[in-house]
Amino acid sequence: QVQLVESGGGSVQAGGSLRLSCAASNYSANTYCMAWFRQPPGQEREGVATITRGGLSTYADFVKGRFIVSRDDAKNTLYLQMNTLKREDTARYYCASASRWGWACPTSNTANFDYWGQGTQVTVSS
Repeated sequence: QVQLVESGGGSVQAGGSLRLSCAASNYSANTYCMAWFRQPPGQEREGVATITRGGLSTYADFVKGRFIVSRDDAKNTLYLQMNTLKREDTARYYCASASRWGWACPTSNTANFDYWGQGTQVTVSS
């Protein structure tokens, strides 16, 4: 059973930083596209960032220049460094993996991703 477990969420003031981690188990994460999604209160889940097996990353416009996605395949772990956090970044953050895309990543449509973690809450206050 593939498992993804997020950690690192919490409460932070606007302008602050957090680093999220996603530990993968029961499969080799280096064979998958990995991604971060988030779901703000009362809204749909949306893509935040993706990173391919080769380390190529893409970002949603609303986090460009502030968030950095990275992966350590030796540790089977995905990261999201979040800087200059804003109130509108408040959401539950999920990591996900896509197994059918070879060296590429699909578009950030939740239907393209096969495995999901339970999420970690990030709350940003002003």
